[in-house]
Parts: sequence; C-alpha cells; structure tokens
Amino acid sequence: MSPVDAAPRLLVRSLHKIMAEPDTGQTRLNNIVRMVATLMVAEVCSIYLTRRDGSLELFATEGLKQDSVHNTHLKRGEGLVGLIAERGMPVNLKDAQSHPAFSYRPETGEEIYHAFLGVPITRTGKTLGVLTIQNRTNRHYSEDEVEALQTTAMVLAEHLASHDGPQLSEDQRSRPQSLSERMLVKQLSGGIALGLIVLHEPRIVVKELVAETPEVEHKRLKAAIKTLRTTVDEMLKRGDMARLGEHRDVLEVYRMFAHDRGWIARMGDAIDRGLTSEAAVDRVRNDMRVSMLRQTDPFWRERLQDFDDLSDRLMRILAGKTETAASQDLPADTLLVARSMGPAELLDYDPEKLRGLIVEEGGYNSHVAIVARALGIAAVGEARGIIAKVDPGEPAIIDADAGEVHIRPDQELVDAYSEKVRFKARRQKQYEELRDKPAKTRDGELIALHMNAGLLVDLPHLEESGADGIGLFRTELQFMISSTIPRLKQQTEYYRKILDAARGKPVIFRALDIGGDKILPYLRHVHEENPALGWRAIRMSLDRPGLFRMQVRALLRASEGSTLRIMLPMVTEVWELEKARDLISFELDRLKQFDRNGPEEVLVGIMIEVPAVLWRLEELFEKVDFASVGSNDLLQFLFAADRSNPYVADRYDPLSMPAVQSLKKIVDTAARHNTPLELCGEMAGRPIEALALIGLGYRAISMPPAFIGPIKSIIRKIDAAEIRNITLQSIEGGGGELRQNLETYLQAHSIDW
Repeated sequence: MSPVDAAPRLLVRSLHKIMAEPDTGQTRLNNIVRMVATLMVAEVCSIYLTRRDGSLELFATEGLKQDSVHNTHLKRGEGLVGLIAERGMPVNLKDAQSHPAFSYRPETGEEIYHAFLGVPITRTGKTLGVLTIQNRTNRHYSEDEVEALQTTAMVLAEHLASHDGPQLSEDQRSRPQSLSERMLVKQLSGGIALGLIVLHEPRIVVKELVAETPEVEHKRLKAAIKTLRTTVDEMLKRGDMARLGEHRDVLEVYRMFAHDRGWIARMGDAIDRGLTSEAAVDRVRNDMRVSMLRQTDPFWRERLQDFDDLSDRLMRILAGKTETAASQDLPADTLLVARSMGPAELLDYDPEKLRGLIVEEGGYNSHVAIVARALGIAAVGEARGIIAKVDPGEPAIIDADAGEVHIRPDQELVDAYSEKVRFKARRQKQYEELRDKPAKTRDGELIALHMNAGLLVDLPHLEESGADGIGLFRTELQFMISSTIPRLKQQTEYYRKILDAARGKPVIFRALDIGGDKILPYLRHVHEENPALGWRAIRMSLDRPGLFRMQVRALLRASEGSTLRIMLPMVTEVWELEKARDLISFELDRLKQFDRNGPEEVLVGIMIEVPAVLWRLEELFEKVDFASVGSNDLLQFLFAADRSNPYVADRYDPLSMPAVQSLKKIVDTAARHNTPLELCGEMAGRPIEALALIGLGYRAISMPPAFIGPIKSIIRKIDAAEIRNITLQSIEGGGGELRQNLETYLQAHSIDW
C-alpha cells in the first residue's frame, strides 16, 4: 500500500491520537496541520476558520509564514478559500495562481506554491472553516488525497464544535457560528418566546471515529439499515399515511432514499477507509449534501432535508438512542425544534420548561398545533430546513404573532423582544385582577365568557382566566393522542375529571369530530378528495354509531348527579339531529335498565358550522336545548376559503356583509325560540370582532383562555347599547365600515385593544 493509498486510514488514526492529548485548542490545530502535511506529503497545510461576520481567518499553518497566523483575513467569498467556504465544495487545482478567484497575500509567502487542494470544514450543514494543502509542483491531487483531506475535515469539525476547541480573543470564536438569521414561518399557537434550542430528536455527535474492526462496523451498519427500512415501511402503513396525497409522495421518496444502493455502498467504502459506522454515515451525509446542493433541479434540493432526516435516524439507530429529548434534563427556557411530531410526544415534555415549538412541517389545524395551543406555548410551523440551520443550545426567538423565528439573534434584538415579553406580562397581571369580576358592560349587560378546551392540561386555565365555563370541549383530542381507542372506563374517568375540575361551571362536550384533517391512526380511513367536506363528525357517527354510542355512555356515567351538555358537530339536516337524539335516549334508557345513576339533566345542542343550516334554523331550534356557532368552519365554508391555506386564508373578512348578516340571522332566530346561543371560534377572541358579536346580540362567546382577560377588560369599559347602535347602523349602511366604526369608538373612549 502506497503512502497516498494509506492516507485516509493513517490520518484518522493519527487524528484520534492528537485529540486524546491534553493540549489547548490552538496547540491541537498546530499539531493537526503538521501531521496532515507529513502524511499527505504536502509542503503546506493550513486551517482557516469562519468568524462571526462570515470572514475567514488563518488559524494554523505548516509551511506558510507563522507571522500570518491570526493576521491573514479573507472577506466572505474572497479568494479560493472564500470560494470553498461559500460553495461548500472542494477545489482541486494544478496551478492555483492562474485561477481567477486566487487572492494574493504577500504576508503568507504562498506565491511559490502551485498545486492547491482545499475542502470545507462542515458540520450539520454549516461551514466552520476550510482545510487546505499546497505543493510547489504543478499537479492535480488524486481522488484518494481528496478523500483523505475530507475525512480530516470531518474530524476537525467535531473538534471545533467541542468545548475544548481553540480559545480565542473576544472578537474571535472557538466555535464558528453562522450569522443571525430570520425565518418566515406560519403561526400554530400565538405568543412570543425567547430561549435555547433543543432538538426533539437529538443529533448524535460522533465521538468514536476510528474503526477497530471494519467487519464489525459493516455488520452494525447492515443491521441498522434493516431497522431503518422497517421503520419507514411502518410509517407508510399508518392509518393517516396510507391514503394518497402529497404527504404520501414525500414518504415514498423517503423510502427510495432508504433503499438506495449507492448511498449504502458509499457508507461501506467509508468504513473500509477506517471510519466507524456512525462516522461513515456522517461523512457520506456531508458529501451528498454538497452534491445535492449543486443540483439545478429543485426537486433534489427540496429532498435534501429528507436525506438529512434519514441520516439522523440511521445515526440514532446505530447509537442505540431512539428516545426523544423529553427524557433529558432540559433548560428552563426550552425552544423545541422538530421536523414533525405527534401530539402525545409534545405532552411528554415538562410544561414548566417548554417555552415554544418550531416544526418544519405541520399546519394550523395539525394535531400538535392543537396541543400547543392547549399548553399555551408559542408555536410555529412550515419552518423548512431549520434543523439543518441550528445547533442545540443556540439562542433563538419565536415570534408566532408575526410569523417569524430569529436564530442566533443579536443583543439588540433580544433586548427589544425581552421588553415586549415584559410588557405583555404587565398587561396579563392587570387581567388577573379582573379574574373574579364579571364581564359586565357599563350599561349592565352581562356577557358570559367561556373557554375552549380539549385536554386535561387545559383545565387549570378555567380558574386562572376567570372563565364562566367551558363553551367547547373537543372530546376528539383524547382519541388523537392515544395509540389505541380509549375504552369505556378510560373515557368515563376522563370526562369525570373534567367535570370535577370545572367545579360546577357548565361544560359543553362536543361529540367526536373526527375525519377530515383529524385522522386517528388506529382507524381505517377511505381516501377523499376533499376530506373537510366529506365523511366526518356527525356523518361518521351516524353511519358507524359504535364509537358515538360508547362516548355517550361514558358521558352519561361521568355526569352522574349533574347536567350533561352534548353538542353535535357538523349538523346539516334535521334528521341528523333526530337520529342522534334517539341514540342518546337509547343509551340513557339502557343506563336506567342497569340501575345506574345518570345525570339529572341531559341537554342536546348543535354546532352551527354548515351554511345550509341557516335555512333550517326554525326547525332545528324547536328541537335543540342550545346551539353554538362554530365561526371558524361556518365562515370558511361560507366564503369557500380554507383558513389553513396561506393562499386564501385572508381572502375574507369576518365582519364583511355576508358574514355579519349570517351571524345576525342566527342570533335573531335563537331569540325568537328562546334558544340559548353562544359563539365559539377565533373571532370571539379578537377585540373588534368580539364587540361586533355583542352588537349583534350574542351574550355568550367562547375562546382560548389567554384571550378572556383582554376581552373582559374591553367589555367592562364599553356601553352595549352604543355598540349595538354602531353595529346595526353599519349593517343598514352596507356594513363596509363596521370595523372602522368600532375602532373609532374604542379610540374615542381611550380603550386599548
């Protein structure tokens, strides 16, 4: 074996010895460049590191003038070294000085060298620096030499990322980091959070680089790949993934990567060159990242994060660490970052330490978004590629209200957001003082403010917010976070805990609203072109009444001695209400037959969210005990604009004429029939929209608990009769000025909103 052919294996072993020595970071860098120059028969070996401003600084060299160390700086993209750092690709030149990007630096004495090979020092997609070798002769370096230098750069990257890297002056860095970065994202749960990054699936740091027995490493890699393929296949078989659609196509590409022979062969070659299985995966991942970034086809560039995620999964399997960060000791201000995650996984985290959530996938209506809102943490989605941009422990800011994430923010930005958070905290303190006071207008109109809930973790908010009750309890969330169908006993105990926690305040249980975007992984589902308008909610419950009847049975048992309020979702026809009431009556009779005590009273209501119901209100209000307007679905169906679709979500105004007239029709009809009515939806928690609802005649509204304080504060400062006059006059005048007129009223009375 020639010295060149043996270089990769010898370099790895020699680097391993250098890393084991109790030297300072700078001494290690000096030892590395001397060792690389010797083993690769190079006259020059140099290490350049990236500074905070993106420039590059010469940190260690063998062969160039030592006075140039820490005195030679290259601007971002300057010279061959800057070119390598910017493109993230090796540069191999026979005569470096003839290249147009060559930058002459007289202080280094490199003008006598011609052959040049430079490779980026990268880690998790970030360029930490550049490693170069040079010779006087005019020649191209061989593929094996390029391979050897890349392997050295990989080991060097881990050294630089460790805490024992070179200790530098205040304007330098021992661990090169990228500049501050702002990402545009989508809100999942409102709020602002400052904290430190924690990866939901921790990245594995490769510590053992040298393979003692390559045969053993090949076996480990083969077993890990088999496990990985099985995991991916199981993902594709899951109930919520088995349907056709874009997510299915993404997972098919994911599986294609897992079965790619070229990928596996390259990892095997890296093991043959002396690396452990983990180091081989990391090395090939970095190489393929560079290759995929060079592709002009956007498909492959977009698949880069799929490949990164697959490599991370394989690394965790090899390391035997498949658990999530929930089992770790978390910082007190954790900002959790994940590609995707289930709602139950989010509940595994300590809510006292969890400040925010960032996911690469997932929209406003995703299961994890619903749980994030229940926990009251700031959360954002559609943060494409963020896992590759951050390292654990880095500072970040989530501004879910503005749809922004700031990675590695500068101190000025941190100070600005800290003041925002303090201001909101002061405002919240003022709202707490109103907790036990009624939401009564100046002219004596009492408005019932209820809260939306869906999990046991929501229940403390009932007392904290001063809500008058729970206007919407989403019972499907219990099913969504469970790996199997909750049994009768589980459901009964669950509903009993909710009623006990409510302490006599009214609780409206919405019957199962599954289907559409709420897929239960343990139930088989049919493919639907438009699931939001398909087989869901009351439609599914009546066609397959088993789940509905078991839920009603559990609710009846849990409500012993109290009032049970059941609300039916997605009712479109009168016969649906009648059939559901028959099933409820059947279960109530069955309860009595078994001599079980049931509720003192059972009230059955409907959720008004299908526009067709607006022309059946007279009949329906004769048969219901109460009704609730589901403004989210009602308005998106009314305007044919999906609120979770960023292209059309803002195409309608809830205070426009069609919306306001529809809402007024409902409240007027309910008044004629003396039917208790409330509205639950996003507009109930928005100040101007809430005022409009009061002006239309709504006297009960339900919202997320965080909005109850602000809405109550405004209600106690207004005159309901004046708001009603403004609302009705705006409607009579065409309705176009309603929002502006209400804002003018608040300004005239010096009311903040």
